[in-house]
Amino acid sequence: MAPRSIWNGTITFGLVAVPIKVYSATESKTVHFREVHVKDAARIEHRRICPKDDKVVDYKDVVKGFELSRGKWVELTDEEIAAAAGPLSKQIEGDHFLPAEDIDPDFYERTDYLGAGDKGKDAYALLHAALERSGRGGVGRWVFHNRERTVVIRAHDDVLLLHTMRFAADLVDPTDFDLPRVGRKPSDREIKMASSLVDGLYTEFDPSEYEDAYREAVLAVVQAKAEGKNIEPPADEEPESADDLLAALEASLAKA
Repeated sequence: MAPRSIWNGTITFGLVAVPIKVYSATESKTVHFREVHVKDAARIEHRRICPKDDKVVDYKDVVKGFELSRGKWVELTDEEIAAAAGPLSKQIEGDHFLPAEDIDPDFYERTDYLGAGDKGKDAYALLHAALERSGRGGVGRWVFHNRERTVVIRAHDDVLLLHTMRFAADLVDPTDFDLPRVGRKPSDREIKMASSLVDGLYTEFDPSEYEDAYREAVLAVVQAKAEGKNIEPPADEEPESADDLLAALEASLAKA
């Protein structure tokens, strides 16, 4: 079964309109557990309970509300909330272009694929070719799931990618935390050895070399438990002391 698009609309840059479809580029492989009753293995249900009459509320009787003041609410339908987006409810509005490498990775949140919409193949191909030749990304605004997002559109191989970005206000300033400050300045010898270690461990990034080992370990524990085996937690290991930094660097270099 072919994946279904999660959003259909149009990208606009100036007077150019590109019909597109958005497809999720990721798929969670996380191991999920169910809550069950230990007595009879029945699955636990989470229900909507009204705290006033202590009764279960049917989904059709639940509405979205915004609290203006204590006890005073405004009820909104999905259509009324969508109306706030205006044209952005079906349109990704492009503002400008910039070199993709100029964007700090801290601002990237998630990635989706863009496919050509109905009757939009020519416009899609043109936008892809222009972004690929220029090496730039198109920055725009998109309203999705009742939230406006900054997005970057760029060419990758034969497809367009849609990168959802974090707003600057979403990033917490590191000065808000009690983070350790740099104290003693490293010696020239320490810096030289640390740089050699970095150079010795250099490699080009290949994402296929990294797998979710924890997920496989969890599945192995599940299988072992199903076979009636006892699961023993690992013993706590004390990390090795790093008091002698030079010795640690020398040992790391020898191992590398």
